[in-house]
Formats: sequence, structure tokens, C-alpha cells
Amino acid sequence: MIRVAIVDDHAIVRAGLRQFLAEQIDLEVVAEAADGRAALDLVRAGGFDVLVMDLSMPGQGGVDALIAIRARAPELPVLILSGFPEAHYATALLRHGASGYLNKECDPQEIVDAIRVVHQGRRYVTRALAELLAEGLVNVERPPHEQLSEREFQVFLRLAQGEAIGQIALGMSLSVKTVSTYRTRLLEKMRLSSNSDLTYYALKNGLIR
Repeated sequence: MIRVAIVDDHAIVRAGLRQFLAEQIDLEVVAEAADGRAALDLVRAGGFDVLVMDLSMPGQGGVDALIAIRARAPELPVLILSGFPEAHYATALLRHGASGYLNKECDPQEIVDAIRVVHQGRRYVTRALAELLAEGLVNVERPPHEQLSEREFQVFLRLAQGEAIGQIALGMSLSVKTVSTYRTRLLEKMRLSSNSDLTYYALKNGLIR
């Protein structure tokens, strides 16, 4: 039996997933959470084999939670289930330690298949993303945000969503000076000049809603 934990801020999504997974003879939902911080609490408590997590959540979102989870439980399979297009986000999340990435519009059976694959210690890549990778379309010219380090990527997403440097420093347990340095670096790498440019870029590329 594969024990699954679900993290999503929408109760109806958790209920739907729980009901569908309950119909599988080898899957059991044993824990749920509504945000990234609660997901970390689940990881600390343990007792499950695969974590299925949304990307966009209030408070500590999925990216921050993924990085923190990887630091605490590097072997735990984490399957990201997101509303964002996989072509824009999947490669970055896989680089940050996700075991797989699925769009919420996928067939429910694909979620089951993905859970079984990542439980075996393998990465799950959808057919669409596999075709992009095979054709070299994803990696021929990497988009600017994929050239950022993990920390720079976190700061970028927070700035793009309108957080002040002081808020980011507090949320990431960093100094204001360190966050300012990350901001300067990521603006240079992305060839942008302001926070509003970051927000526009993130919206245009489907990285925030």
C-alpha cells in the first residue's frame, strides 16, 4: 500500500483527489494540508510515502515548501500538481527537486500512474514534456528564469508577487542585504530593471496568477 499525503489550499481539490485515490487498491490517503508550512509539519511527522503538492498556495507556496522539504527529507518523492502549464514551469521544478510535475487538467489516472512511478524512486515526466525534451525545444534556449539559482528563483517569485524586500527577508530567514543582493543578481541575469518588469515577466510566462 502506497501512503499518500495531499497538500492543496482548495478543500474541494483535496476531497476529489482523496475520493479518486481511495478507489485504487494500492493507494491510501493518510494525511492532508492546506499550505506549505503545514506540508513541512506533515514531513516532520512522517508516516507517508509520496507527497502530492500544489504549487500556488497562500503563505508559504509550493516552491518554498519543495526546497525546504528537499532539505529535510531528500528521499521523499514529491509530485507537483499545478494549474500552471508544464512547458513553462516543469523543468525548473524538476531542477529544484520535484519527482514529477502534472497539470491539474490532466486525466486523473495519470496522477495515479505518476504516484506509482515516483514511489519507485523514479522521475515522472509527461508525454508532452518528454516530447519537448526530446526535440530539444526546452533546452535549446533556456528561458531567463531557468538560469537562476534556487535562492534567486525563490526571491524572484516573491518579488513578482509584490512582496517587499523586508517581507522576503523575514519569510526566508535571510538578511535584507542578502535579499537585495539576490535581487540585483537575478535582475542582471534576466536582463530586467525593476520589480514591475519581474511581475510582467512572471505573468507572461505563467509563473504566477
